[in-house]
Amino acid sequence: MTIRRILIANRGEIAVRIIRTCRDLGIETVLAASEADLDAVPARLADRTICVGAPQSSVSYLNVKAVVSAAVMAEADAIHPGYGFLSENVRLARSAREHGLIFIGPTDANLEAVGDKLRARAHALEAGLPLVPGGAVDAPDRAVALAGTIGWPVLVKAVGGGGGRGLKLVTEPSRLVEAVELAMAEAGSAFGDSRVYLERFVASGRHVEVQIIGDGESVIHVGDRDCSVQRRYQKLIEEAPAPDLPDRIRETMREAAVAFGRQLNYLGLGTVEFLYDREREAFYFLEMNARIQVEHPVTEAITGLDLVAEQIAIAEGRKLRLRPDDIRFDGCAIECRLNAEDWTEDFRPSPGIVETARFPAGPGVRVDTHVEAGSRISPFYDSLMAKIIVRGEDRKAAIGRLRSALAVCDVSGVKTNRDMHRALLADGEFAEGGVDTAYFARFLDSHGRSGAIGPAARPGPA
Repeated sequence: MTIRRILIANRGEIAVRIIRTCRDLGIETVLAASEADLDAVPARLADRTICVGAPQSSVSYLNVKAVVSAAVMAEADAIHPGYGFLSENVRLARSAREHGLIFIGPTDANLEAVGDKLRARAHALEAGLPLVPGGAVDAPDRAVALAGTIGWPVLVKAVGGGGGRGLKLVTEPSRLVEAVELAMAEAGSAFGDSRVYLERFVASGRHVEVQIIGDGESVIHVGDRDCSVQRRYQKLIEEAPAPDLPDRIRETMREAAVAFGRQLNYLGLGTVEFLYDREREAFYFLEMNARIQVEHPVTEAITGLDLVAEQIAIAEGRKLRLRPDDIRFDGCAIECRLNAEDWTEDFRPSPGIVETARFPAGPGVRVDTHVEAGSRISPFYDSLMAKIIVRGEDRKAAIGRLRSALAVCDVSGVKTNRDMHRALLADGEFAEGGVDTAYFARFLDSHGRSGAIGPAARPGPA
């Protein structure tokens, strides 16, 4: 079926990103927006906007009935959920299909298979992927015995979600029961599923992921990314390809991601996430995100692909348009997330009105944003304002280009983490490449956690 009109069930920069590709493809766009976003940039760019509720996401962007009703009202052919919100929600996918709409994403079976982390681990095991030692916790008081068999320290993780919610690092047995109880409460509140499981914590691990595309029969990968620069399990910088990764590990990891996709008869775009243990030179399956990722632009930058266009083509029922030999990897790309937050004050959110918004441009520079002068940064949603993506012929060139891009980036009216990124890019450990997930905590410690990094942090030339 040819898709002629898409309802975008999302907001912010990803909504703008989807609109851009739809325009290129000649597809009409209808934006499902909350009351807080009716005058935002995505609403002005879309061909039509329908209000789906109050600013609170629970009654708008997370309201399956409101989103599907908006799509039906708009006579849309399909729903694109973007990332976050309802993007991996099987209820939305099922309801869309029941109303004759195409869900631009995986099948219901795919979503159910990977949305439950324990079920995903079982599928990964069947596909032959290595797993971090772990297991389900059926009661808090039984967790200590399980941790003893896994090995300390351990992570308590939510079965039904991610993003750092319901996730606890525990280093000693006396604190485990309380941590499990807290994680179960958080998971139940955030995901409606209080189940948790334990995994051994890998202290020197790197977060490496592989992008796959499937048509329900064939699956290919389009390279890997490193997302190890994180704060409280939230990614800050992503790069492709993953730096300083042994060729043997890289190829085996990519093959494992494809094998997992084939195990699921995967349909659409997905990301298979791994933990790479540098000390053991081994990797383990973590989870799969059955949607487009925030960091997808770095993959696009080194492959020349439009991943949203590939999503739409698969949703229309087409077979894969690419073969493994068609994928060419060219150079290195790095993305940093510009957030409305004060990193000198423990990353306190900074909602408000943007007074100035000047973003970098030029060869090898891409900015995905929904922000302009006069935009309101709402306290109701994620603080992401823009993604600044650069490509260079190698990693050193990409870092230099990103540093130059940030120097001319000028956003005022709200606090941002721009200067944090500038300091991070000047840091010697980051420049070497291959940092682990504990790196950012070391970086903050080296700056006294105050963010006072001297004259280099002052705004650069406009």
